[in-house]
Amino acid sequence: MDLTKIKNIIFDLGGVIINIDYNKSIQELQKLCKDDCQVQYSQKEQSHLFDLFETGTSSPEEFRRDLRETYQMRDVTDQQIDNAWNAMLLDIPQERIDLLRELAKKYRIFLLSNTNAIHLEAFNKIVEHSFSIPNLDSLFEEAYYSHLVGKRKPDEAIFKLILDNHDLAKEETLFIDDSKQHIDSAQAVGIHTLHLQPPLTINKFFANGAV
Repeated sequence: MDLTKIKNIIFDLGGVIINIDYNKSIQELQKLCKDDCQVQYSQKEQSHLFDLFETGTSSPEEFRRDLRETYQMRDVTDQQIDNAWNAMLLDIPQERIDLLRELAKKYRIFLLSNTNAIHLEAFNKIVEHSFSIPNLDSLFEEAYYSHLVGKRKPDEAIFKLILDNHDLAKEETLFIDDSKQHIDSAQAVGIHTLHLQPPLTINKFFANGAV
């Protein structure tokens, strides 16, 4: 990929900056069911209650209530639900934080994440404890979290929102994500994309003189 004309980079969070394992949360949530249940949540698709939470339509209290009602999680505490829901959040390698700091010297960098209030609090604690910085936002010109802006990928509107808010030229903008449906949506808007798939990481991608 020719990066000579790229001036702006929009990063996804999960699977790009923070390591995640969706199955860990699914497994932990299913342990909370009194009866056998199949939690409908994955990288590619999810049930409506998760969509509501990621667009800020439902609050953490409503999300927990919906989980209890949908999956018969009787006599389960808020903390048990939060712990299970956060189980997918793993670690952020130091080298990725270092890379973002270096990239910010050359590019305008932004964060775009489909996330929710419970996860936002959890991964900011990971950042604060691991790197002694207040939150992820501090690494970017601006961070866009789906539950705070009321839009989520792959809705093209969220890409247009970032372009318009910061007067970014789409032909000068690169979007990096690990989900194909999000990549397809960004391409439809006219943004350059990188579909990040293992074993490729952002550090490997930018290793060849792009920083």
